[in-house]
Amino acid sequence: MRIMLKLVLDCDADAAWRALHSPRAIADLYGPFVDLAPMDAAGMPSRLEPGADVPVRMTIGAGAPGDAGGRGGGLSLGEQLIHVSERTVRDAHGEVRIFRDSGIPLTGPLATLDVWDHQMAVSPAPGDPAKTLWRDRLVIGGRAAPALWPVLWATWQWRGMRLRALAPTWAHDPEFAHDDAPA
Repeated sequence: MRIMLKLVLDCDADAAWRALHSPRAIADLYGPFVDLAPMDAAGMPSRLEPGADVPVRMTIGAGAPGDAGGRGGGLSLGEQLIHVSERTVRDAHGEVRIFRDSGIPLTGPLATLDVWDHQMAVSPAPGDPAKTLWRDRLVIGGRAAPALWPVLWATWQWRGMRLRALAPTWAHDPEFAHDDAPA
């Protein structure tokens, strides 16, 4: 079963690509209701790198909005392993970068799924390279997939709203406002 989003975001493709690799930006997508916290004592990596296996815990009402610090508490949604890979392809409009999480839910209701394949593709929006064409696809499978699909579909609609709201904040190279700024 598939759940897909296709959005034009108000940021450039490089900023969206950086956000895909940022655990903080990913945690913010689920805020303010769901907290994404590291299971590992070393904490969350500063960047999600290809080949990484990052175990996380998801809870409802666990802390401050987007708190990836793992303060605990709240209702557990389970634990999940994020496995990162990426690739680049070309389409009719140019380069498309694809970030893939092929990890698997370890505990909780989503652990009843046999298949979890989440791919997010970013490219400059056709006709406006200052914006990003974001394509998001989640493929799930297993006996529980039909029961979980409506909940995940609703969650992906929330993600779409959060993506639109957060994308303008992803640029990290603002123009300096003063002439005395460091070179």
